[in-house]
Amino acid sequence: MNTVSHNPFSLEGKTILVTGASSGIGQQCAIDCSRMGAKVAILGRNHERLRETLSRLEGEGNHAYAVELTDDAAVKDTVSEVVADMGRLDGVVNCAGISGVFPLKLMSEEKIMEFLRNNVVSALSLTRECLRKKNFSTTGGSVIFFSSVMGVVGEKAKSLYGLTKGALIAASRGLACEFADRKVRVNSISPGAIVTPINSKLPYMADPEARAILESRHPLGLGETSDISNGVIYLLSDASRWVTGQNLIIDGGYTAQ
Repeated sequence: MNTVSHNPFSLEGKTILVTGASSGIGQQCAIDCSRMGAKVAILGRNHERLRETLSRLEGEGNHAYAVELTDDAAVKDTVSEVVADMGRLDGVVNCAGISGVFPLKLMSEEKIMEFLRNNVVSALSLTRECLRKKNFSTTGGSVIFFSSVMGVVGEKAKSLYGLTKGALIAASRGLACEFADRKVRVNSISPGAIVTPINSKLPYMADPEARAILESRHPLGLGETSDISNGVIYLLSDASRWVTGQNLIIDGGYTAQ
């Protein structure tokens, strides 16, 4: 007897937009979404690195778009181009953002606004354009904001970064209510410490002693980019069809202590 297997985590037939896809977690999300059957539109600043990511995507119909996400006009034009090339979107993954360590005495108004523009305003502006009825699926879909464990816990000199990530958690809850009637689910993901090419060069991972301390604060050790992309696939897929307004913490036990 032949049986037809059903995979609720499949992204077959879905068109997904991923920002920050030129490296790290964003790149892994784009790759794994394509492996699960989605057509993927990848956005980032760097043409060459986007092309490298595009070459690693599986399937056909994937496209890369170089854009400055803090430029509202450019974002609007790019989303229109994506929809013209690939059809209406079924999912949006807001991976792009900046990080940094700044004690209060070094927080100038300029630096505060820089973090807000890159981590909050740009993600909301892109999502606004993607969710316009002409651009998004009429049968619903999924939007994911990338927060951080720093959005739910405190740490010295991480208040500027943390406040932007906390804002995204709050925004996802409000938007989840706002777009529920269109069957659009909105959630956030909060990763712990993830080993990426960029992170590995920073002092808290590059220095052996600092890395050992960081690992000790994560009961399951440091995470890999695929640990986060697996959570993204879940939230994009029909497996999470009744999940909205939530913050999925993927941190190897960091916040359990």
